[in-house]
Amino acid sequence: MSVKENLLEVLKEIPQGVELVAVSKFHPADMIMEAYEAGQRCFGESRVQELLEKEKCLPSDIKWHFIGHLQTNKVRQLIGKAALIESVDSERLLRLIDAESTKAGVVTRVLMQVHVAQEETKFGFSPDELLDFFSRRGFESLTATHICGVMGMASNTDDLDRVRADFRNIASIYRKIADDESLGLRGFDVLSMGMSGDWQIAVEEGADLVRIGTRIFGARQY
Repeated sequence: MSVKENLLEVLKEIPQGVELVAVSKFHPADMIMEAYEAGQRCFGESRVQELLEKEKCLPSDIKWHFIGHLQTNKVRQLIGKAALIESVDSERLLRLIDAESTKAGVVTRVLMQVHVAQEETKFGFSPDELLDFFSRRGFESLTATHICGVMGMASNTDDLDRVRADFRNIASIYRKIADDESLGLRGFDVLSMGMSGDWQIAVEEGADLVRIGTRIFGARQY
C-alpha cells in the first residue's frame, strides 16, 4: 500500500476529536509530500537538523512537532520552527526554551513529558516532579512559552495490561493538573500518548493526540 492509502486507513480508524501526528522521522521529504497531498498537515520529527532540512524544502503550512529528546545546545535552532515541542523533559530545558523564545520574539507551545514507563532510558519528569512543578506554580515565570498539556509513553512491552496502566497513569496526572482550577491554566488541553502499536489503548484512556509513523510510512529508512 502507498503512503496515501496507509494514511487514509489510519484516519478512518482514529475517532473524531483525536489529532494525528504523522511521525516522519527518518523518512524522506517525498514520502512526507505524499501524505501532505493526501491532506495531512501535522508531522513529527525527533532530530533538530532533520526537521530543519525538511522544513526548508516542504510546504510552509506544515505543523512540525518535535517529539524526540531535545538537547539544550539545539534549542536555539528549533525555536520558531516547531508548532509544538512535545518533549520538554526537564525544568532546565523549559527555562532555556523560554529564554530563547523571548529573545526570538515568539511564543513556543510545549508539552511536559512525564515518565512512567519501565525503561530507564526514556526521558521525562517523574509524576511527582511534574505535579510539584505545577503545585509550586513553576509556570508563572515563563514569558514566551505556553504549556499546552502533557506527553507520555507506555512501557515497550507486549503486556497490554501494563501498557494500559501506563496510559491511565499519564492521563490521571494530566487530569490532576488540568482540573485544578486554582492553577488558572488556560489552553492546557492536550494529552499526547500512543504510537503505531498502542494508540487505540491510548485513545481509550483519554489521548487526544497520537503519534503514528510505521503504520503510515512503513519501517524506518536510516
